[in-house]
Amino acid sequence: QVQLVESGGGLVQTGGSLRLSCAASGRTTSTLTMGWFRQAPGKEREFVATIGGNTVYKDSVKGRFTISRDNAKNTLYLQMNRLEPEDTAVYHCAARWGPVSVASSEYRFWGQGTQVTVSS
Repeated sequence: QVQLVESGGGLVQTGGSLRLSCAASGRTTSTLTMGWFRQAPGKEREFVATIGGNTVYKDSVKGRFTISRDNAKNTLYLQMNRLEPEDTAVYHCAARWGPVSVASSEYRFWGQGTQVTVSS
C-alpha cells in the first residue's frame, strides 16, 4: 500500500550535519502522518520526530533537527545539525493513517533504515 525507502545516512564528525530522505510510493496522500525513529545497538527504538497536522520532536533533538516534507515529491526529510555521538543509530522512516504519534507501534509502514554514525 505504502512503500518507504530511506537514504542520506553516513559517517560524520561531532558537530557536523546530515540530511536524511525518505521516498514514499504507493497509495500516498497528504493526510499520511510520517515520522523518524532510531535504534542504537543495545538500546530500544526511540522516537525522533513526526509531522502531520503539526510537528513533534524528541526533547534532545529540538533546535538541532528539522523534519519536513515535500508532498509533491512524496518525500520526507530530516535535517540533522550539530550532530553528537549519542545520535549514532539506524534511522527509520515510518508512516501511518492517523494523527501524529510518538509511539512506534502506531505506525503501519516502515522503511529499511539508514545508518548514521557520529564520531567523537
